[in-house]
Amino acid sequence: MKAQVIPAGKVVLRPKRKEDAQDDFTWRCDEELATLDATTPLKQSFEGFLLSYEDDLRYSSPWSVRFGIDTQDGKHIGNCMSYDINTDTGEAELGIMIGDRDYWSRAYGYHTMVALIEYMFTVGEMWRLRLHTLDWNHRAQRCFSKCGFKAVGSIHRSGWELVRMELLRDEWASIRKERLA
Repeated sequence: MKAQVIPAGKVVLRPKRKEDAQDDFTWRCDEELATLDATTPLKQSFEGFLLSYEDDLRYSSPWSVRFGIDTQDGKHIGNCMSYDINTDTGEAELGIMIGDRDYWSRAYGYHTMVALIEYMFTVGEMWRLRLHTLDWNHRAQRCFSKCGFKAVGSIHRSGWELVRMELLRDEWASIRKERLA
């Protein structure tokens, strides 16, 4: 499955590109953003990061699809992806990071998730999507719930307490038109 350009409300999802590297490096080194992503800030040089980044772009995986998130006027504000894609079971996990704080709490995350969900259920032919979010990140949980995800449990991973959320294709079909409007 390849990333493609997907216009969606306030955002445009598009394939990742080398020009995103500086933004991605800055966001991955940011302590607050790393915490929101349940990880630690990156501690390597930009040069080392860029070498790995270019390899990731050159050698894509059939088990993931990655997008840059742009505003309608082309400003790169974050990234989203689907990973652990299993075409045998029709399941995949989603992730999102709005790295530019100027775009937080303004529905950019919601528009991104709706587009990614639609893509994975139609192009990706998945039947179940899942994600994990920090148990205290209520803003993200509200966004995901608004998109149709339901909390189905919790897990403890690498010292973090996470809420597991899922969305089934049949559930999406019943709310799809309203969410895409």
